[in-house]
Amino acid sequence: MKTKCQEKNPRLGQVGGQALLEGVMMRSGETIATSVRALDGTIKAKRTKFVSARKKNKFLALPLIRGVVSFVESLVMSYTTMNDAINMLGLEEEEETRFEKWLKKKFGKNIFDALMPLIFILAMVLAMGIFFYLPSLAADLIAIPFDGEIGIWRSVIEGVLKFGIFAGYIALIALMPDIRKTFEYHGAEHKSIFCYENGEELTVENVKKYKRFHPRCGTSFMFVMILLSIVIGIFIPFENPLLRSACKILLLPLTVGVGFEFLMIAGKHDNVVTRVLSAPGMWMQRLTTREPNGEQIEVAIRSLKLAMPEVFPDESTEDLEDQLVSGALTETQSENAEPAAKTAETDEA
Repeated sequence: MKTKCQEKNPRLGQVGGQALLEGVMMRSGETIATSVRALDGTIKAKRTKFVSARKKNKFLALPLIRGVVSFVESLVMSYTTMNDAINMLGLEEEEETRFEKWLKKKFGKNIFDALMPLIFILAMVLAMGIFFYLPSLAADLIAIPFDGEIGIWRSVIEGVLKFGIFAGYIALIALMPDIRKTFEYHGAEHKSIFCYENGEELTVENVKKYKRFHPRCGTSFMFVMILLSIVIGIFIPFENPLLRSACKILLLPLTVGVGFEFLMIAGKHDNVVTRVLSAPGMWMQRLTTREPNGEQIEVAIRSLKLAMPEVFPDESTEDLEDQLVSGALTETQSENAEPAAKTAETDEA
């Protein structure tokens, strides 16, 4: 009889990624690779090194706490890679306006670099209002006919409304051509990771065979967080929408930490329990992923191979902006070949 160690797939959790505008980012260990399909049809790529704070401080690697750290790092990484994708696409090569020239002269930044942080902050504030305050306010209004006494159903109503808002938002933005294409790259990312995890050669034909739904996806993470918020909301004693929203925001690190631990387990184990608990999040991926075409799969494969130089040392460096310092790659190959799984298992798949 095989032991549990023998049965465990050593490739699980070694690489994670994210869909971008016309591209895919992949991360394995300390290596991040971003590839995009440029306007001229070629694949342009960039490779950088990222060391998680969890490796620098043991306290930050403790259960629950590591989830919060990973969440914050993922937000920063998402902003950085999205900005890189825009730059690599060559969208900024058009003639600059007078305002753009003034902006660059005064602040040393182009229009994208200057506005992205502001847009990101505004988006976060808007998301807080929509996903925290709005459901609490709606639940408060629903409770009026019952004299405000609806008990635990207040938290359940808030959770259902959050899910409805999230699903509705995804369905609406999926109608936009650029977003739909990003969802196709999302599918390419998942399918290529599945192909690698199953030990097959990374070709377009092989990748196409795999499903586009992955248990470690950020979509599943969002759904798990909604379920956890229902449970946590039951123990919040306040009925006032503002106070409830404030409490939930303060308890967000706990929600993120628990959700992160669940996804780590679900991503590394395939059994009845994890499949049942992951099912709702996997279903949501029907909205956030689409079947990719061959060219999109090529981009995902390119990123995956560049993110794992110790596994794919012969991958071409053509059209690659490699920011790994000379010699750093060689040093980390022997040190991080095994630890890569521990670091990458926290990424979105």
